Amino acid sequence: MEPAVTRRSLLAGAGNLVLMATARSSLAEPPPLADTTRRKKTMDIKRSGSRPSSKGPDAWFTGNVRVDPLFQAGEPARVSGGHVTFEPGARSAWHTHPLGQTLIVTSGVGRVQRWGDPVEEIRPGDVVWFEPQEKHWHGASPTVAMTHIAIQEALNGKVVDWMEKVSDENYQH
Repeated sequence: MEPAVTRRSLLAGAGNLVLMATARSSLAEPPPLADTTRRKKTMDIKRSGSRPSSKGPDAWFTGNVRVDPLFQAGEPARVSGGHVTFEPGARSAWHTHPLGQTLIVTSGVGRVQRWGDPVEEIRPGDVVWFEPQEKHWHGASPTVAMTHIAIQEALNGKVVDWMEKVSDENYQH
């Protein structure tokens, strides 16, 4: 009669245990990712109210405009965003963005216009995309304030080129 446990079965069993331990270890601890950006690995939380609001400069806006910065990504990213509130009748000057701009309307009723096109009404939930270098303006309706989130990217450190103000006549049409 042969013994129930042979040298061969012990070695096979030990080998299986080593394989199982190695497999579990590799599942439990994935290999570290290469840090190609050399950035500090921390999460950055900007707390509500931690960044001061500012008045939209008179050179770039008509009427009362408040700009609340939301984020400014660090290198190598180049995107920034702001929460912009236009009081009734307020609007930006004509301008372009080197890499385009996205607006997400969060409240109120607004207006947008691309150079050469008619004025369009925008409302909460609307998302507006302006192509790179597309001349445009945006603001509130004449009677209702409008707030949007504006997202744009910098090209060589620049996010916007400001131009002439929108005339009252142009704004009304």
